[in-house]
Amino acid sequence: MSKKNEAMRQAKNYDELLDIKYGKIGTQKRDEFETKAQYFVISEMLKEARRDANMTQEQLADKVGTKKSYISRLENGNCDIQLSTLYRIFEDGLGRRISLLIA
Repeated sequence: MSKKNEAMRQAKNYDELLDIKYGKIGTQKRDEFETKAQYFVISEMLKEARRDANMTQEQLADKVGTKKSYISRLENGNCDIQLSTLYRIFEDGLGRRISLLIA
């Protein structure tokens, strides 16, 4: 068994696993992982909110003045989103409130 696999087996929590697999917070590989993880969370929240509103991607896009392909890319975590657009989609398009926490 490799050192890395052994270290992962003996990790005591999720943070230790992430440190072993992606490096410590602040390293390039870890930062890339964290960014992708955040996109994934936002995309899943968007999909769930849209489905709860019984809307198609096209209906949501029409309501907020964008294209279906953009909503699809967002839901698949394949593009960046401006904060103003995120608010518009959730608040104007889906009737959901967003709160931003900076820690």
